[in-house]
Amino acid sequence: MTDWTSPFSLNQAERDLIESKLSIKRQLAQARERELFDVLREGLSEEESWALKYLFAYMPVNDLADYDGALFLSHVRSTLAIRRLVPWGDRVPDSLFLHYVLPYRVNTENIEDHRGILFNELAYRTKSLTMEEAILETNYWCHEKAAYIGSDLRTMSPLTMIKSARGRCGEESTLAVAALRSIGIPARQIYTPRWAHCDDNHAWVEAWADGKWHFLGACEPEARLNQGWFGPPARRAMLLNTRILADYPGPEDIIAANGWFTEINLLENYAPTRIVALTVKDGAGHPVPGAEVRFELYNMAEFYPIATLLADERGEISFKTGYGDLLVRAAWDNLWGEVKLAAGGDIIRELVLDRTEQPGGTLDLDMVPPPEGEGEPAKPLPGEQGSRHAHRVEEGTKLRTAYESTFASKPEAEELAVSLGLPAERVWSILSLSRGNFREIASFLRERTAEYGPWPLRLMESLREKDWIDARQETLNDHLIGSLAVRGEWPDEEFIPYILCPRVLHEMIVPYRQFFQAAFTEQEREAFRSNASALAHWLNDRYGEWEDLPNLKGKGNPVGTFRLRRGDRDSLDILFVAVCRSLGIPARLHPQELKPQYKAGGEWRDAMPDAKSPQPSSGGDGSIRLLRDPEAAEDAPEPSYAENFTIARLEKNGFYKTLIYPPKFGDVYGKLFEAEPGSYRITTGVRLRDGTVLARFSHFAVREGENTDVELTYRKAALELPVLGVMDRARPLAGLDGSPLTMGDLITGDDAIVAWIEPEREPTKHLLRELGELAVSAAYTGAAILLLIGDAESTLSFNPAQYPQLQSEVTFARDCWQASLPPSANREAGFPHLFVLDSQDRIRYAASGYKIGMGKEAIQALAAARQTTPSLPAKGSES
Repeated sequence: MTDWTSPFSLNQAERDLIESKLSIKRQLAQARERELFDVLREGLSEEESWALKYLFAYMPVNDLADYDGALFLSHVRSTLAIRRLVPWGDRVPDSLFLHYVLPYRVNTENIEDHRGILFNELAYRTKSLTMEEAILETNYWCHEKAAYIGSDLRTMSPLTMIKSARGRCGEESTLAVAALRSIGIPARQIYTPRWAHCDDNHAWVEAWADGKWHFLGACEPEARLNQGWFGPPARRAMLLNTRILADYPGPEDIIAANGWFTEINLLENYAPTRIVALTVKDGAGHPVPGAEVRFELYNMAEFYPIATLLADERGEISFKTGYGDLLVRAAWDNLWGEVKLAAGGDIIRELVLDRTEQPGGTLDLDMVPPPEGEGEPAKPLPGEQGSRHAHRVEEGTKLRTAYESTFASKPEAEELAVSLGLPAERVWSILSLSRGNFREIASFLRERTAEYGPWPLRLMESLREKDWIDARQETLNDHLIGSLAVRGEWPDEEFIPYILCPRVLHEMIVPYRQFFQAAFTEQEREAFRSNASALAHWLNDRYGEWEDLPNLKGKGNPVGTFRLRRGDRDSLDILFVAVCRSLGIPARLHPQELKPQYKAGGEWRDAMPDAKSPQPSSGGDGSIRLLRDPEAAEDAPEPSYAENFTIARLEKNGFYKTLIYPPKFGDVYGKLFEAEPGSYRITTGVRLRDGTVLARFSHFAVREGENTDVELTYRKAALELPVLGVMDRARPLAGLDGSPLTMGDLITGDDAIVAWIEPEREPTKHLLRELGELAVSAAYTGAAILLLIGDAESTLSFNPAQYPQLQSEVTFARDCWQASLPPSANREAGFPHLFVLDSQDRIRYAASGYKIGMGKEAIQALAAARQTTPSLPAKGSES
């Protein structure tokens, strides 16, 4: 008799837990029992059965709604087969396999059956390598397939990422994790929800090899593991996390475990950490179990919760974080409290919930990020290894560039436009940005324009750029044909964005018009068209709210949500809007509040009362008018939404909700902004060079039917411009064509911005984007902007024409003697290294590495340097 071995080393308690959670999910998804769970009745092996049960048990509600069991069975069979094929398959412990290899989801991407496809791409390249070598080789492959570009919040799938050949860091890391898992290597995506020292966030990858986790920058290959430009910024992080869809036991620090996922904190692997411990109490000094506690830091002009925890039965909460300042806010039963935790200040051990109304006036806060940690630059690679790595990177760029050259050309787009009688520039705009999906889009325009005239093109223009990359003809046909029947009933400015357009929020667009038009009787359709609130009540009576994975909220497609009869609040709101549009009713999510609304009687109406609104209104909103501060200094910041100011409303739950406006929206003075009655807070911030923020809260109230004037005020920041050295204009350089030059040949004016860059890396791409956005300001200063590329950072594929947004003052050149960077350069922080030179060639500002806002700081320093006239040393060589 042989002993039975449990699949994946699951003990009886673990198997019972999986069965229990599977039972809950089957009850939740009973409307899709056959589509999802019939696969469990097939002839499965023990491993296949338990792998499927495990995935189903922790599957997010949106995945239960949007996908069928056959997809997950195919994924399981591919993954188990790969484990048997790869040389390290039996060395990966079962627990790591379950949590970091078997899962089909990495981020919020659309799920596709890609595991076998990616395995076939990588198996031959990695079959004779060690695990560490295979991780490095996989990242070279990812670099061949995609590079960085900023984009919107919807996450492309790995296969769409490959089709596009570019994406944001969250998409690069999704591709890399999926690729590593496809060859049986445990991998996870690491996120800093928000940086403390600068705006934005970042994601990268950790991969496990023979007992150790290693980090790497996705699609940015290095010749060694545990290297990446994000290493220095990570030492200033306040949280680095990842989520596992499981009751994960660690050994890492667990932030939260809600039964459907486990969030772990990996900060201590990268940065110095401290434990923040608080007891939440009410006004009488009693502990408040279950209070919601948010740890917030300043980023993008709002206080963003990087972690949300619940107080335990003793009212206690603890959180491992970095050595920077946090604002901690807690709420329970209409009471709330708030306290600033300064990393270098007094230890605060209590947070008292004793407030029901916000204070008046203004409140100033200095938010100090963790200091720059000390580190050593990466050791240079030995000659042959360095040359081989540089060659691999160059070859990868060439392969990707060659693929991109197969995308639609402007002459092809113009030829298509002429043949269809469409405006050539509008067709080219769409086809050029549809990347590797251009044939699908061109075919849709070609097949439908003759019958529907300009409307196929208008449908495409109603979508977002990322939609052009993964939209399918089947989907586009459904939305075109299913919407045009009511075109004459509404003016184009309402019909196009609120009926024709299928995009609602961040969900994957699927064909849904014909589906919803057939889902109701004619009597129901007419009743809903007559009164869309009846549809809202119909859905509210029949559909249940279920939330599990926070970052998947609002990602469910409306057909899946409708079929499952369950969804998170945002996905249910998307469903309402999608059904309305399918029935010819203009509908939207409110631009600032994201509440579902429909248009009737010439006005937008809420679909259902919002339980989180500050107070019910009998009718009519108020308005906010922002005024310029009459006492503002001449150099006060110009308003820029989500960059140096935001507006937030206090909700019934005791927390502020930031209103949504276009990023960097700045034309605000004297304008009226519609606002619900309630208590509001404007946050303004001025970020200093070390990352410290001079923040200000301005509190005010909006009353029904009244306008509220609010002055937008910023704190004064003294700009220090020390002399950091002198740049030598005789420094030898070379043009991109190799012609000999000096720095003086390229700096024709009195002052300049000089930066050493690494064009293929994300930090440099951020700087180039910022310089393009600041073109007006830079052109006004008249300063030369010189961007230098060293031999090690140069690639044959680099072409300045890729950056048409840069103004004429920008010049690119080669620097073959990069070893003599000015001493003020922080080599360990990496590229870019930027310097502002005054009229005496003195360095008055220096910044290195990843720093959002570096371009704007440089322009400000340049303008300030022009106004200072201290004693000037003679020009000379760099010092």
